[in-house]
Amino acid sequence: MKQLRFSWQYAVIFAGIFLALRFVMAFNRQVAEMRRLEIQSTKVAGKLAQMTQESIDLSTQIALATSPAGVEKWAYEKGHMQRPGDHIIIPLAPAGATPIPTPTPQTQSITIPNWKVWLLLFVDETTP
Repeated sequence: MKQLRFSWQYAVIFAGIFLALRFVMAFNRQVAEMRRLEIQSTKVAGKLAQMTQESIDLSTQIALATSPAGVEKWAYEKGHMQRPGDHIIIPLAPAGATPIPTPTPQTQSITIPNWKVWLLLFVDETTP
């Protein structure tokens, strides 16, 4: 029967291989983390650019809305106010006129037999 001999050289080599594997695994983990953070950084940079553009657009709208020309434009167009010298005309319906009601369309419900519904689920084509 052969006896296994314990040598310090084998123990040192085994420990060196073990440490090298641990370093490689740690390095691989760090590289994977770096890739994940790079992807996240790209997403955040894109979102930052989008939000910066939105902030610029909103600042432009605020500047336009608070300017005297913007306020006057809103008051004249949407605020229903008048400028000096304007003559406001309000259209009125003739006396005794009754508005014609708009009829609401009637919806018809179509009933399909259950076997046709199941056929449509499986075949995906209509039957005559």
